[in-house]
Amino acid sequence: MAKSGVFSAGFGSGKEEAGSVAKIVRRGFVPEDAQQFDRKSVRKLQEARKDLAYLLNRGYPMRQSLTFIGNRHQFSTRQRMALMRACCGAAERESRLEREMTNSLEGETFYIDGFNLIITLEAALSRSTILFCMDGTARDLCGLRGTYQVIDKTDTALRLIKAWLEHAKINKAVFMLDAPVSNSGRLKQHILKRTEGGSFTREVQLVDHVDTLLCSKSGVVTSDSFILDRCGGWVNLARVIIKDAIPALRPVDLSGGLKW
Repeated sequence: MAKSGVFSAGFGSGKEEAGSVAKIVRRGFVPEDAQQFDRKSVRKLQEARKDLAYLLNRGYPMRQSLTFIGNRHQFSTRQRMALMRACCGAAERESRLEREMTNSLEGETFYIDGFNLIITLEAALSRSTILFCMDGTARDLCGLRGTYQVIDKTDTALRLIKAWLEHAKINKAVFMLDAPVSNSGRLKQHILKRTEGGSFTREVQLVDHVDTLLCSKSGVVTSDSFILDRCGGWVNLARVIIKDAIPALRPVDLSGGLKW
């Protein structure tokens, strides 16, 4: 994986650039998060994460377990969402970590879950809540509900992705976008523009079922748990970019002991 210093050429600050987009948007920002994820609340969530993992490891379903624990601690909807996104059973955690691609990636072809990666980086650049999860991934609390808008953080996120892909000396990057999502075509053009001139071949595909296609691939870039449990191998790109390029961001640590 990439080491510190990859983004020294103007990317390490994590500063937003508006470009041609007039409106400044903080992707995934909710003012109440300052209280819902303060130190006291995070400690409470960390204890609840242990309870949730305990139930999952004994075969109890996520939804019912989350409801039970959330009601017990009187967690808010976003706090429950954070637990759900961050937590997994021991078997899933071990399987995901075993298939994470951490050695040299030179010459590889990456299949990138476009909305998943870009939205996570936009949220991090917005200083919104980012979770450090049990499988080592970085996840946001945003929701993609059939529509997507390019924002002032989008181009910065794409340039960070390009910088890392060039550093890794990959052969090809295939960005896969959900065709039914509104403005996916516009995002495709932004990806092609901001990654042009790179040392790798790039391609952007608009497809109906991104998850299904990525489940059959190796070299997958995503933090989607459904895909991580089924793909051949995956790259933890959102986490490494956030860690190296946005060092001031401190994620909500629900990893259960992994090192950030």
